[in-house]
Amino acid sequence: MALSHSLGFPRIGRDRELKKALEAFWKGELDEAGLRAVGRQLRAEHWQLQKDAGIDLLPVGDFAWYDQVLTHSLTFGVIPERFRPDAGQPSLQTLFAMARGGVGRKSSNSCCGGAHPQPLLAEELTKWFDTNYHYLVPEFTADQSFSLSWQQLFEEVEEAHALGHKVKPVLIGPLTYLWLGKAKGQVFDKLDLLERLLPVYGEILQRLAALGVEWVQIDEPILVLDLPQDWKNAFERAYNLLQREPVKKLIATYFGGLADNLGLAASLPLDGLHIDLVRAPEQYPTILDRLPAYKVLSLGVVNGRNVWRCDLDKALAVLQHAHDRLGERLWVAPSCSLLHSPVDLAREDQLDADLKGWLAFAVQKCAEVAVLARALEQPESPEVLAALAASRAVQQDRAASPRIHKPDVQARVAAIGPQDSQRPSPFAERIVKQRERLQLPAFPTTTIGSFPQTAAIRLARQAFKQGKLSEAEYIEAMHSEIRHAVEIQEQLDLDVLVHGEAERNDMVEYFAEQLDGYAFTRFGWVQSYGSRCVKPAVIYGDLSRPKAMTVEWVRYAQGLTSKVMKGMLTGPVTMLMWSFPREDVSREVQAKQLALAIRDEVVDLEAAGIPIVQIDEAAFREGLPLRQEQWKHYLDWATEAFRLCASGVRDETQIHTHMCYSEFNDVVESIAAMDADVITIETSRSDMELLEAFEAFAYPNEIGPGVYDIHSPRVPDSAEMAGLLRKAAERIPAERLWVNPDCGLKTRAWPETEAALVNMVAAARQLRAEFNCR
Repeated sequence: MALSHSLGFPRIGRDRELKKALEAFWKGELDEAGLRAVGRQLRAEHWQLQKDAGIDLLPVGDFAWYDQVLTHSLTFGVIPERFRPDAGQPSLQTLFAMARGGVGRKSSNSCCGGAHPQPLLAEELTKWFDTNYHYLVPEFTADQSFSLSWQQLFEEVEEAHALGHKVKPVLIGPLTYLWLGKAKGQVFDKLDLLERLLPVYGEILQRLAALGVEWVQIDEPILVLDLPQDWKNAFERAYNLLQREPVKKLIATYFGGLADNLGLAASLPLDGLHIDLVRAPEQYPTILDRLPAYKVLSLGVVNGRNVWRCDLDKALAVLQHAHDRLGERLWVAPSCSLLHSPVDLAREDQLDADLKGWLAFAVQKCAEVAVLARALEQPESPEVLAALAASRAVQQDRAASPRIHKPDVQARVAAIGPQDSQRPSPFAERIVKQRERLQLPAFPTTTIGSFPQTAAIRLARQAFKQGKLSEAEYIEAMHSEIRHAVEIQEQLDLDVLVHGEAERNDMVEYFAEQLDGYAFTRFGWVQSYGSRCVKPAVIYGDLSRPKAMTVEWVRYAQGLTSKVMKGMLTGPVTMLMWSFPREDVSREVQAKQLALAIRDEVVDLEAAGIPIVQIDEAAFREGLPLRQEQWKHYLDWATEAFRLCASGVRDETQIHTHMCYSEFNDVVESIAAMDADVITIETSRSDMELLEAFEAFAYPNEIGPGVYDIHSPRVPDSAEMAGLLRKAAERIPAERLWVNPDCGLKTRAWPETEAALVNMVAAARQLRAEFNCR
């Protein structure tokens, strides 16, 4: 019969138990034994949830204390010298130091003659392919060695076996792991490390075989990318060596189609291949003619990255055709790991019945996979017939729902013309008027927008939602937080202030709650990185803005100070990418609807006297298709969407945008085409290397490179920040540089926030003195 399996499951828990345990451990409120106990309990629950849903072969190795790539780095002994433990073997403290930074060994090379702790800069974070999940970038050196240094995978296999589960360990493949890393120090080719790395994979496979494992899943998602020929050749070399190792091996690809790599993937000397038919349905049935007769084919037909229920009839039609050709060599799966899905729809007790009936989370997706596999062998069973009937009813109900289509929104999108996405004047003319209006010093200081979300803020928000606080009481509570944020910023002598976003639960959800066409869950959390979880809103229909969303909060803040106040919005592409989007219309259409809604807000902020409006596009690079041939179309509409929301204001109003950890080299031209007056980016973990793209392109507008990492609790001193600013000034003319943190400060505490901003302001003053400018 066709086998059902899962490529991976969310690790955070239905109630974010892992997040809470991690943060308690970091605060010293939970010891390591307690943390490990939470991990064991979550793994046991998640294996059982998948088994109960009908999954035949369960994943092991998809659990991580912070990030699965970081787990592999410890497994392979890829630990940068600054984190290498004196005791030899890494510990959880090593893992968290690599992820979060900290203070390391003392150095005697001090300017003051004493021994001082050296800062441990955390490893760089970047996006996992085109998702909103962040991974820790492995750091490789030319003399890199590899050794099996972390036992977590084997311990978890033994755990699962003890619970009576049939499991499939999950590994990131050697080529993908090297591709994801970064060469440090002298220039060298990462592929030169392959022969050193492969023996560790061999050792892992042998250990797994000794534990009684039959199948291992080896994830090689880079096979859906445009690969250089030497990397393609390396696949053949690597797997020709690994085929000798015991256990059966399934290569998993996802997030796109194999395209020109299809023949390569199909011919690798392995026992099975998984492909993503949600993102790339065109791969089927071509793959059938390229697959060797001995090889298993796993078809990912249930969307692992969105929350809509699967059209079971549509998926089953493909599977039945494949089953006729493959028989027992057919496996059924989600398109990718369910890491990117919320855990369990059954937790949702406040969604209306219609909308809830349209959705499926990870547990429900496992059930869909299982029923599809069962339908191939028992098409007339009552369970299968009932599931198919329910699926048909859901698809018909959703398609016919009057909640989805709004003629006035569609007409407004259809009426968009070229003039709607053009500022009145070019940047060179606008910036003269803006500088005259704003009267800011050189190296102006600001923050990205949010300030610490304290327990008091969260309690007030919760009490208001529960009806325990009146609207007037809630507004006063938020006004008090805004007053505090403004007072602190004035004391710190920041140049451009923000209101602090106390009233906002999330940079997307806050706006989505005020737009028509969005729905919200209570427990739809997914992991972004480490303990950071987000709860994407669900776009179910045409999008519009009934009324102003931020104006009164920012107007109140501006009334508290004579300094420049900046309005804060989330851009259309980020609103789209960080939501669960519709599947019945294109992303382009949804982005334009969002852009028009945000444009109305920008215009209202300008009318309220706010001189700077920041429109965050943190996810702009994230949305880039994985295949280069598809880039132009995406970049055209994504750029237009930003310009559409930003172009309704006068020259004197300054438009900022912010982008998160990304590689900008390949999109810097489109970033320039967005024509924001100022862009702020996260650069501290890369030691300002990310600015090289803007230097090489001669980026014309102003830039605020982040001078300290807000994802780490470490507070860098002013000398360190000034050093980063000097590096920035080597690449970008000083008169076009702003000074700011890497990102928003909502996850930090006030003491470390104030300490870091004191140092940041001091660094800016130091640079003004060095460059002899006011």
